[in-house]
Amino acid sequence: MVSKVQLKKRQEQARQIFSILRENNPHPTTELKYSNGFELLTAVILSAQATDVGVNKATDKLFPVASNAAAIAALGIEGLIPYIKTIGLYQTKAKNVVAMARILLEKHNGEVPSTREELEELPGVGRKTANVVLNTLFHQPTMAVDTHIFRLANRLGIAKGKDVLAVERGLLAVIPEEFMLDAHHWLILHGRYICKARKPECERCKITQYCDYFHSGARE
Repeated sequence: MVSKVQLKKRQEQARQIFSILRENNPHPTTELKYSNGFELLTAVILSAQATDVGVNKATDKLFPVASNAAAIAALGIEGLIPYIKTIGLYQTKAKNVVAMARILLEKHNGEVPSTREELEELPGVGRKTANVVLNTLFHQPTMAVDTHIFRLANRLGIAKGKDVLAVERGLLAVIPEEFMLDAHHWLILHGRYICKARKPECERCKITQYCDYFHSGARE
């Protein structure tokens, strides 16, 4: 349980961190390529346990052929697999994406729903994927905790937790409202390119002043 004093300290720490991240990257966004809501949802489902680079290579060929629910449903699982077979777990993902597309056609007129409950009813969509779509597509202040964000929140010390839900709740409690819409992207990009899992590049980091990990000496 975080005390009021600890919470206030973490809120100020988060404010300083995100002020610096915003200054260095005023308009962060996902590195997944998409041109509509359906493409974004599909790309995020495909990105589970895969890199954005790998997903983009696949969707660069897929989306010109099938960029909406009707087209993916028409492709079917066997038709989709050749486009995504370079992505990990492609067989399961093909089943999920096609099933997702068919449900969108049946229940949502082919459109991506804008509520968490409806999104999480779709095959291949869990809490993290729903949060990404709600944030990126519908501009809701959600926090999708992936491995990068989980690592950063604990290393920085602004939201410590043993599971992703605890970290998500912790981040929502300390990140100032003015930063919430972009916080997800700032943390992912920082974790991907600076605060790496095995060898964090602290010498390139702009926020070491506010990082518990840096000051703990754990990196030595």
